[in-house]
Amino acid sequence: MAGERFDLEPSIRALLRDLGISTARVLRRAALPADLFTRRPIELAVPEYYRFWDALDAEGRAASPDRDLAVTIGNAISAELFSPPIFAAFCSPDLSTAAQRLAAYKPLIGPVRLDIDTADDLTITYEWPTGQAPPALLATTELVFWVALARIATREHIGPARVAMPSLPANRIPLENYLGSRVRKGTGDPVTFTAADAARPFLTQNDQMWRVFAPGLRRRLTDLQASATVAERVHAALVETLPAGDPSITAVTNQLATSARTLQRQLSQEGTSYQAILASTRENLARHYLASGNLRTSEIAFLLGYNDTNSFYRAFKSWTGTTPDAIRATTA
Repeated sequence: MAGERFDLEPSIRALLRDLGISTARVLRRAALPADLFTRRPIELAVPEYYRFWDALDAEGRAASPDRDLAVTIGNAISAELFSPPIFAAFCSPDLSTAAQRLAAYKPLIGPVRLDIDTADDLTITYEWPTGQAPPALLATTELVFWVALARIATREHIGPARVAMPSLPANRIPLENYLGSRVRKGTGDPVTFTAADAARPFLTQNDQMWRVFAPGLRRRLTDLQASATVAERVHAALVETLPAGDPSITAVTNQLATSARTLQRQLSQEGTSYQAILASTRENLARHYLASGNLRTSEIAFLLGYNDTNSFYRAFKSWTGTTPDAIRATTA
């Protein structure tokens, strides 16, 4: 991820009102400031962003236990409710172009990357931050969004050809009825549209508005990338490279397109080092994995780039003064 904070658009309050959900209750449940929506810009770190969506899910269930909230959000989506990047998608000539534009600017509005494949059909795959599973409502709403966008912009009842989710809802019927497609188990939350549907003309196409939005979006993206410290960029790169089993500085410098000498100099200027960031990133991820309770210690060691479990045990003891098993017991 280019940065560590993401915009929460003020217009989401209108969506909450349409859903019959109290904004104040969502913020209180998410342990976020009561005056959050009076701030400009409204920026949340990944844990805060996830807490907001978890709280929205909980308040939505409390307000109406029988409804499928992601489907309800899909039916409530309209162009004026969302941010400039999403409104710019409505200005696109078709769904394929909209997906590529949103993939470029998604880092402005959420902790996720989009991988767009147009080789045959149009497949949109999500890449969430490693070690932090997104709230179920957020992940499902992201899939629903593409269908809503296609239907609003084309005025056709478009549905995906294929949809997959890592964790299937207990009751898939409302979601599958909305999508018009079966939801299968899979990784990356991919949603696929046929080439014909991806090329259907958007009746909302507006090249003039796109020319208005594009410079500002490019400037905001540049500012986001520039505002991240070198240490933050190294941390973000490590979160992606560690699960591949490579904790080396070379893996990070390849990702950041710089040299090891330059990176070490920049980190020194910020008062830190590559090894210090590697250790803190490993410790934070280890604590997260242990708290989740779903991974064996050997699996955690692998995800942190260790060749064996004993090396992980020794490192963890040096960070915390205790063992992974002891931490796991306190969070069980």
